[in-house]
Amino acid sequence: MFDIVLFVVFPYVAVTVAIISGISRYRQNRFSYSSLSSQFLENRTLFWGSVPWHYGVITLLTAHLLPLLFPSLWGDLLSDRIRLYVLEVTGLGLALMTVVGMTLLIVRRLRSPRVLAVTSTADWLLLITLLTQVAIGFWIALVYRWGSGWYLHTSVPWMISLLVFQPEIQYVTALPWLVQFHLLAGFFLVLLFPFTRLVHVFTYPFTYLWRPIQVVIWNRRPPQKQRP
Repeated sequence: MFDIVLFVVFPYVAVTVAIISGISRYRQNRFSYSSLSSQFLENRTLFWGSVPWHYGVITLLTAHLLPLLFPSLWGDLLSDRIRLYVLEVTGLGLALMTVVGMTLLIVRRLRSPRVLAVTSTADWLLLITLLTQVAIGFWIALVYRWGSGWYLHTSVPWMISLLVFQPEIQYVTALPWLVQFHLLAGFFLVLLFPFTRLVHVFTYPFTYLWRPIQVVIWNRRPPQKQRP
């Protein structure tokens, strides 16, 4: 029963709350759908933390989604030993890069009084959760080798079973507790989406595709020639 609560009930609750609360926030407080950037308060450390964080986490998320979307192609990719080695080493490097990037972002908020003043409790919860998640992911990749392979045959079938509303938790209940925690932390981040600045990943300006053309007219007088 406890496993059902963790690996069936909790994922569905997290996704449902994220969708309903996200739509509600967008309709009631649309201007809060932003990353709430503090770049104008401090920029140098932000650059060195934000760049490795975003490049690393986006690539890692893509690598986690590809087996879910294309399991057969992913299996063919891993069938070659060289490709498997390259993928494992690349994943370790990216995970380490994201850990360093997030650590710098947290240090930045602690060291800059102006940035610290605008950091909310929700921000701290989000930052700590993200750092914990990527650090555990790095440790899993380091200790439980060939994760790109066993991930395809454990976590992917479990998530697909959730998508088709036929949960099969036996794929993940036998995994080490740290891997299970990593999976559940991912759904906890989904739960945090509508309540934190994470919602900015959905703020791509799709409306620009169909809005009327904006006409810009310069209201600048030409320089007058000086009379001799």
